[in-house]
Amino acid sequence: MPAGTKFVAIPDRGGKRVGSGGATLEVLKYLHEQEEDFEGLRVLVIHSGGDSKRVPQYSALGKFFSPVPHKLPNGRNSTLFDEFMISMSSVPSRIREGMVLLSGDVLLLFNPLQIDYNNVGAAAISFKENVETGKNHGVYLNGENGNVKCCLQKKSVEVLREVGAVNELDCVDIDTGALIFSTDMMRSLYSLIATEEDYDRHVNEKTRLSLYADILYPLAEDSTLEDFYQEKPEGEFCEELTEARERVWKVLRPYRMKLLRLSPAKFIHFGTTREILALMSGGVNEYSDLGWSRLVGSSIRNNAAGYNSVLSSKASVGSDCYLEVSYVHGNSKIGDRCVLSYIDIQDRIIPDGIVLHGLKQRDGRFIVRIFGVNDNPKENLLFGRDLDELERNFDVKFWENQPHTLWSANLYAEADTIQEAVDASLELYAAVTGEKVFDRDSWNAVSHKSLCAGFNDADPDAIIAWNRRMEDLVAMDEIAKAIHNQVPVDQIGKRHLLTKIQKEWVRKRLKKADFSEKMRLHYYLGMVLDDENEIQKCFQTIQSEVLESTIKNLVYNEKSRIVSERHTVKLPLRVNWGGGWSDTPPYCNENGGTVLNVAILLNGEKPVEVTLERIDDLKVIFDSRDMDVHGEFDTIEPLQMTGDPFDPFALQKACLLACGIIPREGHELSEILKRLGDGFVMHSEVTNVPKGSGLGTSSILSAACVKAVFEFMGIAYTEEDLYSHVLAMEQIMSTGGGWQDQVGGITPGLKYITSMPGLEQKIKVTHVEIPEETKRELDERFVLIYTGQRRLARNLLRDVVGRYVGNEPDSLFALEEIQKTAALMRFELERGNVDGFAKLLDYHWELSKKVDAGSSNTLIEQIFSSIEDLIDGKLVCGAGGGGFLQVILKKGVLKQEVEEHLNNVFMDSLVCVADCRLVW
Repeated sequence: MPAGTKFVAIPDRGGKRVGSGGATLEVLKYLHEQEEDFEGLRVLVIHSGGDSKRVPQYSALGKFFSPVPHKLPNGRNSTLFDEFMISMSSVPSRIREGMVLLSGDVLLLFNPLQIDYNNVGAAAISFKENVETGKNHGVYLNGENGNVKCCLQKKSVEVLREVGAVNELDCVDIDTGALIFSTDMMRSLYSLIATEEDYDRHVNEKTRLSLYADILYPLAEDSTLEDFYQEKPEGEFCEELTEARERVWKVLRPYRMKLLRLSPAKFIHFGTTREILALMSGGVNEYSDLGWSRLVGSSIRNNAAGYNSVLSSKASVGSDCYLEVSYVHGNSKIGDRCVLSYIDIQDRIIPDGIVLHGLKQRDGRFIVRIFGVNDNPKENLLFGRDLDELERNFDVKFWENQPHTLWSANLYAEADTIQEAVDASLELYAAVTGEKVFDRDSWNAVSHKSLCAGFNDADPDAIIAWNRRMEDLVAMDEIAKAIHNQVPVDQIGKRHLLTKIQKEWVRKRLKKADFSEKMRLHYYLGMVLDDENEIQKCFQTIQSEVLESTIKNLVYNEKSRIVSERHTVKLPLRVNWGGGWSDTPPYCNENGGTVLNVAILLNGEKPVEVTLERIDDLKVIFDSRDMDVHGEFDTIEPLQMTGDPFDPFALQKACLLACGIIPREGHELSEILKRLGDGFVMHSEVTNVPKGSGLGTSSILSAACVKAVFEFMGIAYTEEDLYSHVLAMEQIMSTGGGWQDQVGGITPGLKYITSMPGLEQKIKVTHVEIPEETKRELDERFVLIYTGQRRLARNLLRDVVGRYVGNEPDSLFALEEIQKTAALMRFELERGNVDGFAKLLDYHWELSKKVDAGSSNTLIEQIFSSIEDLIDGKLVCGAGGGGFLQVILKKGVLKQEVEEHLNNVFMDSLVCVADCRLVW
């Protein structure tokens, strides 16, 4: 997560249950106290305040921090919290601002890159599920305008069909519990508690507003106030709740809730001990592609599942067992289908179907809670026996003015050691099951706690200490040798801090290091020390040195003049066929690059358009219709401020600087414009091309800007001038991109593009001539597919460059092989062998995934899989991870067949065949 991310745990008011809606208002109150306004905030709210009654071994941890069978990349064992952060980490890039809300006991597995939310009203994240599953959950009914028409909670199949919630494939839009609120809606909700009096009225144990019943209900199109009053509450019906609902209706009814239908998607419910045992004793295999495993950080040699646990050689464990942060040693024998959690077992026999969980209390004593795998602590049964009946038979008191449930029954003896507590729990089991006569005197001699009291009195520091791990240390000279010998950085041990001597060593080494060693030294230090500042210095070194070499020949052009009233440049897009990534710094600077690409039209048009127009005012105006931004500048300083990727005019400013129209520093804008012969407007637009398309739109737009400026200002240029100026723009904007995109758009047809090693890249473009018959065949067999999702190149560049700089073997091999593949592609096309080209495209796809695992994802793999029998070759466009995909059809296959296959699998999503034409 970004370094500025703030994590906060907010308890219910006064320790009383205030409902999930009340808790949401508590969050808004906290945010308002910190920021006063919600603008610009991106907030993830996870409702995780339950007691974990049905999985008591996670009560003290908090179910949200329960173990998950996954070892994280940093070597730490994962928790449900970690998995939430992983699955949700891409969401902030999909929303400009607002609040995402989730339920803390359901892990959603979906692709956040499909989220399309414009910060208006609310949005509900949904995915397709069979109606038989949907009847046991919430189902959304979609309105004609894409908003939620109504929310159907646990309705029968017949009712779901009757209201039109079931599609032709017997699927419904299921309620995942994931929601997004806009900043305006956050403000409206906050208005409910803006005063202390309003806060008291809405956030309390009696009103207990529900997020789903009280806040979502008014957002559905078909909701009515009369029906709202009758919605089942989280607490009890009361006058206070009715009045609160009336106020909630008033502030929320103006909003609507968009339905975001994502595919594919799945959820995992960590609801009961039985579900967790089923997951660990076999179900985990379904999630092996996520890196989940039956054994995580454990020393276990039989078929038991383990999480941070040890099973000694003399001990034995039965079938379908799960050891969790536990030590089983001596001659212990564990029965079948047992769960051991935070426990130490020595020379003990544990019966079948048992859960044992140890807890150290704040007073230093221990309790071990024992119950059956199938027991529900919300009920009144223990090992199948009625607790009221046992209480009468034993002639003891399990409860004192408490609900008669297993959760609140005082059954578990306090002991001085964990082994004594284990023995006490086994004595309880024997008495309850009738294996041993109950000893009332021994029972009365010690105090007992319930599942509830045991977790309330647990020592959290002891839980943390039980899990603690340490990192190894690595000497500084080993880092230098690793860099020299191309040892991957992930094979280097971790360090915490550098000593004074080590810091001095780094300073001297950096002073004499060349470009290659300097960037790698920063990167290795950053990875070894987990120091983001050092990693950033690596990328700053790349940017600054490449920028310096790129712009050294760029000068302020004092002779340019406006030569026309209006001038327009239109450019096509490009698809990359071979060599992608080899054109990207620093790889191309150290090794040179080789790329094969071709220009394309989308929807029959050249979608990139830049128009420059003279105006009478002495000002510079930027107007971007597709971005819906407009800016006017009458002073020069704002135009010279670059490097901010979130600046809506970063590209236009970089263009004027790179072309020498605006100097990098100093001067007066009015004087420059007088010399030019008036002010001007730069209109820029990319028409009908989704963001993050992978078709090179950003760099081609840069190229169009440079070309338009040169021609509008009467500046003579060559194609090589265009390439070098756009590359300078990329470095000025700090996007770190390569050079193939702008070449693909500026130069028509099929191009073979190369460069030699060096900080200053000299680009050589060769136009590839192929037979006319081959062109026709490619026109028929080439298909472009839109995935409906996007991924920002800036985000993945860091990962790809890091893998290269960190000497990751797969990355080094793939980047070298990719260049050779581009050359072989040219060879096959020149001799008219489209089948051979298609095979190379497939091989390139495998190489691309070695360069960046993020170039593919579940959606992309599913798209390719769904049309596998129709295609001979496949590759992502651009860096991948979203945008467009490209395929070569088998001979005789029609594009319509691909469209039909995709429609059958992806239904209402945005996945589709694009209208694309190769430009020869």
